[in-house]
Amino acid sequence: MLSLPPPPQRQTVTTPLNPIIRQKKPVKPKLLRPIRRTNPAIWICAVLCVIFSIFLILAGIATLVIFLVIKPKHPLFETTSASLNSIYLDSVEYLNCDFTILANFSNPNRKLDVRFEYVDIELYFYDSLIATQSIQPFTQRPGEARLGSVHLISSLVYLPLNLSMQLQKQVQSNSVRYNIRGTFRVRARLGVAHFSYWLYGRCQVEMSSPPNGVLVARSCRTKR
Repeated sequence: MLSLPPPPQRQTVTTPLNPIIRQKKPVKPKLLRPIRRTNPAIWICAVLCVIFSIFLILAGIATLVIFLVIKPKHPLFETTSASLNSIYLDSVEYLNCDFTILANFSNPNRKLDVRFEYVDIELYFYDSLIATQSIQPFTQRPGEARLGSVHLISSLVYLPLNLSMQLQKQVQSNSVRYNIRGTFRVRARLGVAHFSYWLYGRCQVEMSSPPNGVLVARSCRTKR
């Protein structure tokens, strides 16, 4: 028998592993930012804003106290007397009129002064404006009343044909009706505290016919 040689042995070669070396990134030093100081002008503006806010709050509280404690009333406007001197229609639709009223302004408050800073009075025939007049500003003490003559003149004021015919009928029937509208800006004052508002006076008057037209009836009211 033939003998076979033994199989060759396999040699295992071990390769050393090279370690992976990771290099750390260099750490950059943190730079400290310089501290910036607030501009003094900004502090001054902030303080002024706070002071102004406090002032507004105190003013609001003072106004509320006035309304709750004093309970202010608005002035009143009315027409106590009037005279219709003339009415003349030129070419039917153009009105000429001479009308005078005695306006009464009264301050019903006991502790508040009021000042009429703007006073405008308008005369209407129905809804058609035929005359207007302004009055100089004036002041009223508590409980004071003021009478003022207001002269309203219409000169060649256009009047629609239907209103012109209606006016002629009223003159013939000895009963001419006008509407008086007043617009006022009023300032009420108590010491250093004050507040302003608008007032609107409305009067409907009935006059006898000119040349000696007198006040027959009236209805007046004043509202805000």
